[in-house]
Amino acid sequence: MSLLLGDEFPAFAAALEEEPVNGLRVNTLKISTEDFLRRSPFPLGDRIPWAASAYVLPPSDVSPGNHPYHRAGLYYLQDPSAMSAAMLLDPHPGECVLDLAAAPGGKTTHLATLMQGRGLLVANEIKDKRVGHLAMNVERWGAGNVVVTNETPERLADAFGAFFDRVLVDAPCSGEGMFRKDMGARADWSPGMVAGCAVRQRNILRVAAHLVRPGGYLMYSTCTFAPEEDEGVMVQFLDEHPDFGVEALPQLSGFAPGKPEWLEFTTKDKELCKAVRLFPHRVKGEGHFVCLLKRFGEEEKRAGKRNQLLAMNRMQMELWQAFVRDVLACDFAADRLLVRGERLYFAPEELPDFGHPSTGSGQGLRVVHPGIWLGTFKKGRFEPAHPLALFLKADGTHNVTNFQPDDQRLAAYLRGETFAGEGAPGWTLVCVDGFGLGWGKRVQAMVKNHYPRGWM
Repeated sequence: MSLLLGDEFPAFAAALEEEPVNGLRVNTLKISTEDFLRRSPFPLGDRIPWAASAYVLPPSDVSPGNHPYHRAGLYYLQDPSAMSAAMLLDPHPGECVLDLAAAPGGKTTHLATLMQGRGLLVANEIKDKRVGHLAMNVERWGAGNVVVTNETPERLADAFGAFFDRVLVDAPCSGEGMFRKDMGARADWSPGMVAGCAVRQRNILRVAAHLVRPGGYLMYSTCTFAPEEDEGVMVQFLDEHPDFGVEALPQLSGFAPGKPEWLEFTTKDKELCKAVRLFPHRVKGEGHFVCLLKRFGEEEKRAGKRNQLLAMNRMQMELWQAFVRDVLACDFAADRLLVRGERLYFAPEELPDFGHPSTGSGQGLRVVHPGIWLGTFKKGRFEPAHPLALFLKADGTHNVTNFQPDDQRLAAYLRGETFAGEGAPGWTLVCVDGFGLGWGKRVQAMVKNHYPRGWM
């Protein structure tokens, strides 16, 4: 880095000795930025210039990750530099977007917000151990357009083809940009790791290219400074894919252009100046690289909705309608209700046919959640699911138990305890300041706790 950065290296090295920078991004699908600023339980610093409704998070006595507002999905904690990718990809409401390597979900939740919960957002994670964390963050966010899958890029490409308007590849990398905040990244690093990551990144991109429709966009991002994994990967991709070209990204305050001069010269190097690099001595955030590509070719009209929703049988319909009548004060469009096994989902507007591996046919993609899990059909009843609670606000149900953030009964509920509470019997939506947290069931002035153990 000393050789590459030259005169900038002392400032870069000094920045790595400083405390890492954390950021908070408000979930405007649930709450306006102005409303959150009025009720924020901890101080917020400067607004992050490349991410709307996001702020630098100064040190505080309050732990933002443990606050009930976080449990309710009112905000996401994320490195400010990592917020640049979704903003630069610029997805529009109603589009079809793929986050190919999505865990833990920071960029997915940001994309969902920018899409205003409309269209289709497929959040994929290949690793079984990480997809659960992704699903929890998506559920907490409460967006109605997200499908979570657990698949290889190759199987996604076989299933979809050139389907998506925008594809984000936040590639696994050597993590040099995280050295300031992640001691594990420092310990794991080696020159061999950089070379191995570059090979894996090129392989992922080759597959990702098949998922972008003509006229669509492919974004490549990493959290490393290594040119072998950044501009070097892009150079080889462009050499192999003449139907893609580099799109210019805005050079916002503190952003640096791509560094093709850090590589040996090729004919496409100069185009990579249109990419952006984020350095910790230039911005309040960690290290990041972002490059946006557009696929050439005549834009084709995407085929209409291909979803084949499994309809409820008569008994399931009666149970669902009874639950809606007794508990809910809002409607769910009937043409977006989907049954998988015993579970009922609220599917995105543009839901493709993923197949149904749960039927035992062995075909179809591994879909963790094909939308918002509304609940489960059990013998003689419908039991609401936790993601439904996180999707709702107090005005979405007839029976609400609302707490202030500092109420000790709320703390007891989040620990899984039963608590006393007057009101109508049956299911009650437990809220913090009117935002859904989970379910309880009132029986004789006692509310039985249905907060999932895995969320405590």
